Amino acid sequence: MWYMKIKFVTLILVVGMITQFQAQELTVLTKTEAVTEVLENNFGVIVAKNNVSIAENNKGILNSGYLPSLTGNAGANISVEDQEVTLRDNSVNSVENAETKRYNASLNLNYTLFDGLGRWYDYKRLKEEYNLSELQARETIETTILQLFSVYFEVARLSENEAILKQTFDNTKDRLTRAQYAFEYGQNNKLDVLNAQVDLVNDSINLKLGRQQLANAKRDLTVVLNSELDRGFSVDTTVQFIGELKIQDFVQQADSNNVRLLQAEKNTVISTYNYKANKSVFLPSVGLTGSYGWNEGFFPTTSFAISNTTTGVSAGVSLTWSLFDGGRGITSVKNSKIQIETQEILLKQIQREVRRDIANSLGSYKNRLEIYQLLEQNVITALNNYERSSERYKLGQITSVELRQAQINLLNAKTNKNLAKYEAKLSELELLQLTGQLLNVDF
Repeated sequence: MWYMKIKFVTLILVVGMITQFQAQELTVLTKTEAVTEVLENNFGVIVAKNNVSIAENNKGILNSGYLPSLTGNAGANISVEDQEVTLRDNSVNSVENAETKRYNASLNLNYTLFDGLGRWYDYKRLKEEYNLSELQARETIETTILQLFSVYFEVARLSENEAILKQTFDNTKDRLTRAQYAFEYGQNNKLDVLNAQVDLVNDSINLKLGRQQLANAKRDLTVVLNSELDRGFSVDTTVQFIGELKIQDFVQQADSNNVRLLQAEKNTVISTYNYKANKSVFLPSVGLTGSYGWNEGFFPTTSFAISNTTTGVSAGVSLTWSLFDGGRGITSVKNSKIQIETQEILLKQIQREVRRDIANSLGSYKNRLEIYQLLEQNVITALNNYERSSERYKLGQITSVELRQAQINLLNAKTNKNLAKYEAKLSELELLQLTGQLLNVDF
């Protein structure tokens, strides 16, 4: 049996080398820093900001239709012809290859004085579309932040679990050492040593798996942050919850802050402006035109003038009224009116869905918070039980199997508490998003 003992000792040494390495000093990635990075680097957030920039350009005065159009024209024409001219005295004047040259240049101004208020409502619609794009960007940012914290808290949970698994491994290793000494001095039998050896291997396997899960979760976080996969960091495992009174205040203000509701309201306003702009087809449009032109021509001898040059300014006012366009305008107005009714129906639907979601989220948050508080007390109880069991084991009052059960109970209590803590915090963040306050609180 001596060779089996050597083999097991070798296994323990290898496990010890793997699991008891000195932890490197890693930079702590705080929650605030993580949020800052994701807002700067996340692909979805960058695209959303670009969409806002496009909407901002669209709502500018340069896209409003209120500015005049100014065009410049220039031209030159040369013709070579054989000409024959009969004068009043019946004499004939003939010129071969008669050359005629004409040059012109002009600046033309066009401005719409009145178009049935179409551009006025289009301009207001573009402003509302910009506001809508900001809300859409905000929704993208909120969703991204929730995604960030779901991964961030998973890293935090696995980090705490790793520490718990490491402590469990160390306790089992100490137990094995005591069991081996006790066996050598004849104070117990070989069974305690064998049980401790089995438990130590199981604990080392759990620790390795936990560390692998932590490494995977960290890589998931770097993807959300759009940073290097091999980046070394640790995370902040502290969690603070918002007070109940503040949560209730947020819930009461949800109707005016929820991003889905605000978007639905903006869509209704945009549909209204679109309907009013389409009605401009029933009104006339008045336009102003002006031009400054220069013309010069050189003519052959068959003409009465050898050259001619003119410059001048012209201006005019025009009125256009489409009395009937085949029915397209009427159809457009009818459809836009139906679109307003559709948006109002969608608004009512979203209002009910948001209130339901808030009620469900609030109930889930309270329930998870209570579970976390119960599990905190359960950890205290499990810790007391393990400490007492450890003392009784040293006195020989309980078996190693009973001590191991107390150890497993403590391990489960701590890991369950960690899971409940971060689930409660994520539930709180989801509630903050529904109430429109996610971007207004400290993380």
